[in-house]
Amino acid sequence: MNKNENSNRIQTSLLNPYEKKVLIWLAERMPSWVTSDMLTWLSLFAAVLIAAGYLLTNYAHEWLWLCSFGVALHWFGDSLDGTLARFRNQSRPLYGFYIDHNMDCVAQFFIIGGMGLSAYMHLWSALLILAVYLALEVYVMICAHLKNEFKLTYGFMGPTEFRVFMIMINTVWYFVEPLHDFCLLVEVGPLKSELLSMDVGGMVVALILFSIYINSLVKDGKFFAKIDPLKKK
Repeated sequence: MNKNENSNRIQTSLLNPYEKKVLIWLAERMPSWVTSDMLTWLSLFAAVLIAAGYLLTNYAHEWLWLCSFGVALHWFGDSLDGTLARFRNQSRPLYGFYIDHNMDCVAQFFIIGGMGLSAYMHLWSALLILAVYLALEVYVMICAHLKNEFKLTYGFMGPTEFRVFMIMINTVWYFVEPLHDFCLLVEVGPLKSELLSMDVGGMVVALILFSIYINSLVKDGKFFAKIDPLKKK
């Protein structure tokens, strides 16, 4: 566990240089009664808020604003908790690693699951995204243990960029009314399925994440085979 938490953090996202400055600015101004644990729990509450917002879109699309507010609140809690602990010299590597990544998985269950219960996406589509996300999460944890690398981004995309993308998507769905009732019938032989508007986007995201996962899996598989070759008898 110690090795995992001391792994080299790989952060190459587009917004990372600006985000770091904002987080440090916020940490400097946080009241003393605000703790890292409070921010972590706030991020989980935000995930529930996002799920509630998506669920309520079955009654009115205006609830998408609640989803976007929840995404912003989730960034605040999830991104600031570790920064605040480091700023105050109160880092708890083992506890922080344990809580942060467990909470992250629970939060994604609520966020992606909520999307699957919305008016714009089927549950099976959301579960597909969740499955690929969890596969990548497991891959990152394995590499943190074996390679001493903790990869937070792929290319120029990281958690913050995905949050911005979610808010943009919510905004488009809020204002473009034809998307509210979009439905595409897909037939493959005897199988028929209706794709809602977010199903299409969700499948694209799942395909991108799956491609990243497979590419990383093959690349690191060759790396580990090279440094740990088969022993000759």
